[in-house]
Amino acid sequence: MESFEKIAELYARHINPGLARLMKFAGVDGVEIRAEGIWVYDEKGNRYLDFLAGFGALNFGHRHPKIVAAVKEQLDKMPLSSRVLFNAPQAKLAEALADITPGKLQFCFFCHSGAEAVEACIKFARLATGRKKIVAMKNAYHGKTLGALSASGRDVYRQPFEPLLEWFVHVPFGDKDALAQAIDEDTAAVIVEPIQGEGGVIVPPDEFLPFARKLCDESGALLIVDEVQTGLGRTGKNFAVEHWGVEPDLMALAKSLGGGVIPLGAAVGTKQIFESFSDRPLIHSSTLGGNPLACAAGLASLKVLQEERLADKAAEMGELLLKGLRELQSQFPDMLSDIRGKGLLIGVEFVSEDFAALTAASLLQRRVLTAYTLNNPRVIRLEPPLIVEREHIQLALDAFSDALSQVRNLAAILA
Repeated sequence: MESFEKIAELYARHINPGLARLMKFAGVDGVEIRAEGIWVYDEKGNRYLDFLAGFGALNFGHRHPKIVAAVKEQLDKMPLSSRVLFNAPQAKLAEALADITPGKLQFCFFCHSGAEAVEACIKFARLATGRKKIVAMKNAYHGKTLGALSASGRDVYRQPFEPLLEWFVHVPFGDKDALAQAIDEDTAAVIVEPIQGEGGVIVPPDEFLPFARKLCDESGALLIVDEVQTGLGRTGKNFAVEHWGVEPDLMALAKSLGGGVIPLGAAVGTKQIFESFSDRPLIHSSTLGGNPLACAAGLASLKVLQEERLADKAAEMGELLLKGLRELQSQFPDMLSDIRGKGLLIGVEFVSEDFAALTAASLLQRRVLTAYTLNNPRVIRLEPPLIVEREHIQLALDAFSDALSQVRNLAAILA
């Protein structure tokens, strides 16, 4: 077995030197070698409580036995498609998604990641409407490929690659007036996360998403919802838009769609949108997207989501975790400025980036995996797998309390 030092050296030499330095600075001192359920194990035998879930890619936990079994069975049959004959797992997964997604979503384009799903949604919206303009949200995060980055709303990721795609306009998330002013006869679509995940787990005002739907209907624009992180039970509903009764025209999915076993993304849309390229069926394609192995994982994942009622469990466990975190906020008001979220997508906002970084590092020392949100380093996200139990939540809260005490004491010494 390779040592931590050897793997860290390889990261520095062959993957990303800056990332290697950042991980060491954050206190990472282990190499993950196996995982099970809500636990990750390193090469030294240390066990970590996973309260990050691969940035939301592990809603079903690590190596869920039903999903692993489905993938193993498909692997023995045919892992990749010939791309000439019909692909049964892909067809069945598209049907299953049509059954579970809200509104009139019916057709699927399969890919590998959230960024690819967003790219597809943007292209489909422009093709279906014949318009160019996309209205996106400030502080949004849709991925880092060129089109997805154009829709994302944090300058630190955008500026090095400017000029990005034209016809993208950004408005403040939750601002109805700004949204109304931005939408016009050139607008192909509004793209929005129901809850801004990387933006710091920002929940919009209750009227915002229904208002966006109304404006799109009135203007002929399409509504794209990015459920890459919020979907598949994460917020206490199968899809976060269901909290507000909103039906989108296009939905981007990925992360946990592959069950934490195989990467899988999807752009799901209405019949009207997909009819726009029915005479040009190969106008947007992916050689390996929708392969049988990934679709077998997706089918098993949707089955687990429903059979184990994981959306309901996320709502129940999320309330428990929010209650405990708000109690900690009352004990550490000098450090914690806000606790917010829905289901098991929860943001803990600190009064400073330093407190957030130090607390995340202290939690890592206590073998609890978390991370700050990419667009707001003051916010630590807590999003454990939806299979989390009460005892796991208590372990995380105890570790959080200890970590906050350690950081407060350190701050007092340095003051």
